[in-house]
Amino acid sequence: MNSVRFGIDQLLTAPPWSPGRRYGLVTNAAARWSQAPPRSSREALQSAGFNLVRLFSPEHGLDANAADGAAIADGHDPLTGLPVVSLYGDQLRPPRASLADLEAVLLDLPDIGTRFYTYIWTLSHVLEACADAGVPLVVLDRPNPLGGDLATAEGPMLDAERHASFLGRAALPICHALTMGELARLWNSEWNRRAQLEVIPCAGWHRSMRWPATGLPFVPTSPAMPSYESARLYPGLGLFEATNLSVGRGTAQPFQVLGAPWLRAPTLVAHFKAHAMPGLTLEAFDFTPTQNPFANARCAGVRLRVTQDAHVRPVAAGLRLLSAIINSHRAEFQWVTYPTTANPSGAGHFEKLIGRAGIREMLPTGPDHLEEQIRAWTDVTGWAERVQPHLLYT
Repeated sequence: MNSVRFGIDQLLTAPPWSPGRRYGLVTNAAARWSQAPPRSSREALQSAGFNLVRLFSPEHGLDANAADGAAIADGHDPLTGLPVVSLYGDQLRPPRASLADLEAVLLDLPDIGTRFYTYIWTLSHVLEACADAGVPLVVLDRPNPLGGDLATAEGPMLDAERHASFLGRAALPICHALTMGELARLWNSEWNRRAQLEVIPCAGWHRSMRWPATGLPFVPTSPAMPSYESARLYPGLGLFEATNLSVGRGTAQPFQVLGAPWLRAPTLVAHFKAHAMPGLTLEAFDFTPTQNPFANARCAGVRLRVTQDAHVRPVAAGLRLLSAIINSHRAEFQWVTYPTTANPSGAGHFEKLIGRAGIREMLPTGPDHLEEQIRAWTDVTGWAERVQPHLLYT
């Protein structure tokens, strides 16, 4: 038996609520119990006798395999026979009518510890909807794959007044080091929502544990998040989605590689050697993605590899690489829009990702002057003190 158990495991072991109550469940296929054989949370709950009457699905759909940003329609789950209300299509928040006949809503979604990964913002909308409808919300918690050591949290902190979106609705750093349950507790308090919130915590997980330490397989959380290695670098390489470079979507190494037909990889590798990033190596790595930009075109590229996980600061690394590419490819590099269902125009995508204005304009600064700026941008002073009352793990 695994030493780390998820909230779903804890609920099934000793359910504190009557399985006969009418439940809604916010989930997707990536949410599974930790035990063998592999089983989805929705199937495990239904088999245990929980009276699930309705499912709600986030971005990427119930199967967790829809394209990034694609609208998802309401549907029907062949596995459980239940109707599915999409929370990434015509609405991002559960309609009040979809909650009216429920006695509680369960939420079991995996997260990857990055502010602009949208599952946490689905949680935020569900929390608000349940509070308004007077329906209890029960979050079945899961580990943060990037760990919970607050010393590894990495900004910038989102300027929620100017750059709020479905990539960020509250002042969080990019790497927040919290679990879904802790985020729900934080928002319920700071937003004064007064939701009837209960969090069923994990067992056996400690803040120092990144995903490999759990000993559990990493279940792909979306099409471009197939591995812990991709999740580990996503907070930095995800910033390149606002540029005309490929981040490896449609390859076996999404968010571990960067490239374009025009990229001069040796120049970038040489820059890395002169301005090393802690815990990382960079090597030339050509690839051919099957998705845009540059679908089916050979890209000259580079690959980041983690050599010392504890020392990696992915946001700082991403900003350094972005600056290096801008400075060495001024004729080729471009900022681009990134249309999605939540942001149809795709405008301002970099600011929505990075969380504040002014950084885009300063990235062409030379590396000697950029280091101090990156330290200031990624600083999260006060974050640990702010979230301390809402922590569930040591």
